[in-house]
Amino acid sequence: MSTDIDTRALLLGIARAAIDAAVRGGTPPPVPEAPILADYRGVFVTLRQGGRLRGCIGRIEPDAPLASLLPEIAVLSATDDPRFPPVSEAELAGLEVEVSLLSVPELITGPAQVEVGRHGLIVTARGRRGLLLPQVATECGWNALEFLAQTCLKARLPENAWEHAGTRLQVFETEIISG
Repeated sequence: MSTDIDTRALLLGIARAAIDAAVRGGTPPPVPEAPILADYRGVFVTLRQGGRLRGCIGRIEPDAPLASLLPEIAVLSATDDPRFPPVSEAELAGLEVEVSLLSVPELITGPAQVEVGRHGLIVTARGRRGLLLPQVATECGWNALEFLAQTCLKARLPENAWEHAGTRLQVFETEIISG
């Protein structure tokens, strides 16, 4: 899963334009046509300000092509992450935008199948789901067991929930596009 430099610039431009328009109260420019924009792919948009997390929202199972899903997720990251107030107009100039394109998640049975730095994790149990992108484990210096435990906690489950019958574990890969 790898996009060329022009496609990467296009995806970042769409995300930035959508965020800018939402924050300023305008209308984003129309999304250009490109083959990748017809794809149905999971996508996350992570925002940082001065290197610190400022928002992150995504969708694992796409219900729309990237042409409509990417701008929607970008706006939600800037305006609807419950951990942060909406991005202000004053923050736009220094806002760092990262788009993560997800592969299709694959079922696994335990930590031996988790490659830290390569895989993101999804833990699903008891009607709850937690997801952490691959870069989180690397940034935090976690091993596979710690990564699984933290993904369980993200789902508001006990940290060892991944060991219990009925818990679904999945890995996925991402292509990270930043700029």
